[in-house]
Amino acid sequence: MDPPRIRRVLSLGLPAAWGAAAVTYKLVCPLAQQNGLEARIVTSAVFFAVGTGLILHVHGTLLRELRQLREVAGVAQNALLRPLPPRVEGLTVAAGRLSASRGASVGGDLYEVAATDHGVRVVMGDVRGHGLAAISTAAAVLGSFREAAYEEPELPHVLRKLERALGRHLRERSRAEHPASGGVPADSPPAEEFVTVLLMEIGPDGEMTALNCGHPWPHRLSGHAEPVAGGEPLPPLGPFPLPAELSVLHCGSLLPGEALVLHTDGMEDARDAAGRFFPLRAALTEAVRVPPVAPQTVIRAVYAQLLRHTGRLPTDDAALLVLRNDRRRVPQQQGETVRRESTMT
Repeated sequence: MDPPRIRRVLSLGLPAAWGAAAVTYKLVCPLAQQNGLEARIVTSAVFFAVGTGLILHVHGTLLRELRQLREVAGVAQNALLRPLPPRVEGLTVAAGRLSASRGASVGGDLYEVAATDHGVRVVMGDVRGHGLAAISTAAAVLGSFREAAYEEPELPHVLRKLERALGRHLRERSRAEHPASGGVPADSPPAEEFVTVLLMEIGPDGEMTALNCGHPWPHRLSGHAEPVAGGEPLPPLGPFPLPAELSVLHCGSLLPGEALVLHTDGMEDARDAAGRFFPLRAALTEAVRVPPVAPQTVIRAVYAQLLRHTGRLPTDDAALLVLRNDRRRVPQQQGETVRRESTMT
């Protein structure tokens, strides 16, 4: 007999054995048939011991099942937001997240970094709400990005694939939740769901381009934090179709030694007991007050300030992604008209 089956038999057999022992004592033991004080005390002790054993057994079983569920959830969460490599094409990378869902390390926030033939491509997104439904939607968007980022030469084509993947996911979820309707009811959760997405591409020379669908703009760290604004963002994915023409927005350059910080709105929307919003820009500036800018240090410092500010876990998922440009300029050679860059070793 295999070990899992043995454990199942024991989990059922032990309580049955204890219960049978208690019943046998009550029916067979002469002492249990007496009505004296001593007999009652012994009978109460027997049943108390059996009840305590049953409670401890159930408690232990529930703890084992909880540990198993957490292990499974951890594997699933790491498959969704898998650990990022520490370096990608000369960029040092670090990420952090806080989930508003108890017992989960991820929620509706999503991020990924991909080194492609077209440059380093980055996605940061935020699904409306949190919990299991938000996690499944984030998985659909991330899965599409991980394929399209390598295959599509243009950033707008990547965004259109994300839009189509989200639409398929919401339709399939709606059919599963409302099989009789055959479509997406106007008042169903999938019909109201949307995802904010920031797509960025960092070229070999540090030039940054972006497409923003309703997501907060990132910050550039260079001695202090300054917002990176590329123009008016598009609407979030989901409620409305993308425009026919998608023009990438130019966001300047990420120079060697500078860092780029992407985040979800759970950072800026976090409030303290008095209702004051978390000052993310000030927290980032404080985190890089002493150079050099270390991405992992920035994340630890900002999250520490966030938890001090709120005094508890945030009410919304909060994610941070930091990329530091560790490339260095190669001195221009005589006759060259193009500036080149290589990575530091």
